[in-house]
Amino acid sequence: MTAAELAALHAAAFTQDRPWQEAEFASLLDSPFVQLFTRPGGFALTRTIAGESELLTLAVAPAHQRQGLGRALLRDWLAALPVDCDSAFLEVAADNYPARALYVDEGFAQIAIRRAYYARKDAVAVDACILQRRLTHGHCGDLAALTAKSG
Repeated sequence: MTAAELAALHAAAFTQDRPWQEAEFASLLDSPFVQLFTRPGGFALTRTIAGESELLTLAVAPAHQRQGLGRALLRDWLAALPVDCDSAFLEVAADNYPARALYVDEGFAQIAIRRAYYARKDAVAVDACILQRRLTHGHCGDLAALTAKSG
């Protein structure tokens, strides 16, 4: 997808927020740390650096919402993370209940809140929930499971 296509899809998906502009997408895509995952009707844009990966935005066209596309894009991102990546995180609007439910269902937990982070058109700003998922990629991250297997 081009930066212009990403901007158009983002604007269609996020009608309450200020959509990201083509120039913003173009700048992000120029970074060697940014990855773009696409499927027909949606995309996820991520940035991975220093053992952490952030979901910058995930957008699904209105006609494709509530059909599992967001979950598929989220899983595409997580499956592509390098083995030295320790955590994945994201921000989501507190009033975006479907997205929050998806992220929790996929193993993310809330670690912080940014008050009044998302500006709304003709409405009060909404908090951002910061969610994180710790990653182990098969390493000895779960000591209890490791102990149970060896004992």
